[in-house]
Order: sequence, then structure tokens, then C-alpha cells
Amino acid sequence: MIEHHVRVHPSADRLPREDQLAWKLASVATGTEELDADSTAMAVNRVIDNASVAVASLLRRPVAVARAQATARRVAAPGASVFGSRSRVSPEWAAWANGTAVRELDFHDTYLAADYSHPGDNIPPLLAVAQHTGRTGADLLRGIVAAYEIHVALVKGICLHEHRVDHVAHLSAATAGGLGALLRLPTETVYQAVQQAVHTTTATRQSRKGEISSWKAYAPAFAGKAAIEAVDRAMRGETSPSPVYEGEDGFLAWMLDGPESDYTVLLPEPGEPRRAILDTYTKEHSAEYQAQAIIDLARRLREKAGPLERVRSIVLHTSHHTHHVIGSGANDPQKYDPTASRETLDHSVPYIFAVALEDGTWHHERSYAPDRARRPGTVELWQKITTVEDPAWTRRYHDPDPERRAFGGRAVITLTDGTVIEDELALADAHPAGARPFDRPAYTGKFRTLAEGVVTRSAQDAFLDSAARLAELSAADLGGLFPAVDTEAVAAFDASLPKGLF
Repeated sequence: MIEHHVRVHPSADRLPREDQLAWKLASVATGTEELDADSTAMAVNRVIDNASVAVASLLRRPVAVARAQATARRVAAPGASVFGSRSRVSPEWAAWANGTAVRELDFHDTYLAADYSHPGDNIPPLLAVAQHTGRTGADLLRGIVAAYEIHVALVKGICLHEHRVDHVAHLSAATAGGLGALLRLPTETVYQAVQQAVHTTTATRQSRKGEISSWKAYAPAFAGKAAIEAVDRAMRGETSPSPVYEGEDGFLAWMLDGPESDYTVLLPEPGEPRRAILDTYTKEHSAEYQAQAIIDLARRLREKAGPLERVRSIVLHTSHHTHHVIGSGANDPQKYDPTASRETLDHSVPYIFAVALEDGTWHHERSYAPDRARRPGTVELWQKITTVEDPAWTRRYHDPDPERRAFGGRAVITLTDGTVIEDELALADAHPAGARPFDRPAYTGKFRTLAEGVVTRSAQDAFLDSAARLAELSAADLGGLFPAVDTEAVAAFDASLPKGLF
């Protein structure tokens, strides 16, 4: 790997484009040729994972709204597919609809380092453009692996959240790079597209704060749509604000650490295998990633805790991020509100721990149902749960050594008689270093579970066969990556919603 130091430069410096981060990211994309076998196998897993959560979310309002907006842009040919519809639409709108479907349940892959990410959000725009432009499954895999490489590098090197900048700014750069790899575009074109994408998708983290709305699902889809549009403009010869990262009025200078910014981004050398996708991990449970180990810990503590009416208090000792973003350290009263939105509840670790402790399981729908959140016993237990930052867990969260990095915590349960019950869990069971690491059978099982009642068994088999053969799929076969569903039922649900402009 090569260390690239990224800092602010005055306009008078006329920083050569070859020394700019956007050019270096573009070079990683355009230099992605022969692929690592393990990386491509993991990319197939993530295609399966994305489809799993997409089909499970088809009858959710935000997904239906995005789908309705997309299907208003039908095209005769070639276009791209939309989950839950037989229509082919313009690729940027397919990315919008499919990106929302993938993101809605907060249930696909994650990577956590200096910043946060869901790198699987790159796949919907890449798949849409691959269909629209007649690319093969091998082309799509090249784009996915490149996008993950760029995304992970940015998340490792540049922290956005401490400046309250939403993490989709890194996503858009990665998607633009992945599209460049998919389409085999010149480095110059990808460089311009990366800069346009970053410039147009920088937003605040209010989308994940306070009363969290459905925009949490739309934000990455918007970034993917913007990246496609940026690539289109760049292919037509349009240029970008430059240098977007290093400029004296640019991203680093005014959105991040300011004029004294100095970041280190590690990128592969020419010819070095692209393996960053192997550092990422998916979710077994539909909740914020920092809650994954906490859910598993609650399941483990259920028998030890005994009757929960005897609980006086529960304190979760965990990392800075978990405490301040999904814990009581966020100071968001909504995280303790039984009438809060699903998007808020899946970012409330006190709620999540309470329900997992009561039920001994977690379900992407039942665990968030309004009657479940308002159950008196749950509300009483929920209000007794707080979080505190433990420096040791914060250090482990940011440990550069993946063997020591951890996203869990320690639970201290105090009963009314003074008895204290403690336990801790560093990693979710499904993490690559956890008790039950996710493998291809686990991804397949997740798909079958979430597709039950939505996708017939034969259609499930057809999708899984297409996904497993992704590297050999022709352009005409990419439609097999969209599991067949009852589109009449989906259309009836869509028709029941209020109409918009389109």
C-alpha cells in the first residue's frame, strides 16, 4: 500500500492533478484489472445480501415512493431493472429506487474505521449502469471491487462524522470510481466524476440525529444517483471544482479539519490485489452495526438476568461512537420515545438491548412494530438502560489492527436486591472474527429468510443460481439478479400511496 498525505493547498500552488486525492482514487479505479478470487467471491455474497434486504423492504413506504418516482422514468431500452417492478427505467433512477430498497432496513454490510460506511450502497448504481450499458457480470464485479477499495480507503483515512458531515460523501466518490472501473473509462474522466460527486453530495449528519426520518434510506441512494449523473457529465467532457479535496475553499478546508488538515489515505500500488472488500462485514440483525454485538450480548444474558421486573438499572459500557450516536450520550429524547420512528429506534441501543433481552431474538419487522415499542414492560425496562463511554472500548473501536478492533461493549445489570450481573462481547457473532462468521450458506440463509412470502422458492433458486454465476453472466443475464416477486401486489401497494409530481 502507498501512503498518500492529503492536505490543503493555496490556489497559487496549482497542485498538479496527479498529486490530488481525486486523481489517485481515479487511478485505483482505472487500474483495477485482474481480480482477487476471494474479493470476487465476497462481492457475490454482497449482491446476495443486497437482494435479501431489498425484497424484504418492497412494501415499505419510502421504498414504494422511490420506486414510484423511478418508474415514472420508464425507457423502452435498454434501461435498468427496479426491485418489485417489471419496468425498465433510466439508470440513475433505478439506482435511486434500488438504493433505497437496499438501505431501508439498515440490514446490509458495514465498514467502521475513522468514519462509518455501508459499502454495499455502491452496488445498486453499479448494477443499474451495467444493465443500461450492456456490460457483463465480470464487468460488474470489477466495478464493485474497485468501489469497495476506494470506499474503505476513504473511511480509514478521513473522518467525516466529527465535523457532522454525513458519510455518503465518501460513498459518492467510491461509486464514481466503481463506475469508472465498470466502464473502463480514462483516468481523466473518472477524476472529474469523483470531484463532481463529492462536491454535490456533502451533507450534514442531521439525517441520523434527533427524529430520524426516511431520508436515512434515501441519502445513499441520492449519492448513487448523483455519482451516475457526474459520470455522465464527465464522459461528455465536463470538468469539476478542482482540487475538490485540497483546494483552499474545498472539502478539507471548510468541511473537515480546516486549513491545517492533514490526512493519510492508504491506496494499493499498481498491480496490488484489491482486497479491501474482505475487511468489510454484514449484519445478522436489522439495526445499526454497533448494536449487533449488543443484541448478541443481550441474548446471552437473558437467562442470567432472570425476571426482568427485578432490574433496577442497566449500564452499557461501550465506545464513544456507540454512546454518542446510538446511546444516551446522543442526548436525543427520541431514543427513549415509544412513539419514535423505526429509523430512530434502530439507532437507539437502549431500546434494542431492552427488546433483545426480553425476546431473546431480533426481527427486522416485529422488533420495531409500534405495539412492540409501546409495550408497558418494555418501556419500563428501556428507561432503565443508559450508556457510558469507556476509553478502552473506544480504543478498540479505532484500533488499526483488525485483529484487535471491536465494536461491542460490557453490560452491567443491577437488580433491586443489589445483585450485579456483568458480561461483555467484543464482536457480533456474525463478524468475520466472531463466534459464527457469515459465509456463503449464511448469506443464502439470510436471503431465503427475508424472501419468504415475497419470492417463490423456484424464483429464490433462480436468483441464487444467477448470483453464484455472476462472473459468467452475459449482459442479458444481469436481470437474473432481481428476484421475481408478485409485481401486482407491489403495484397495488404503490397505488394506495399519495401521488406526487411525477
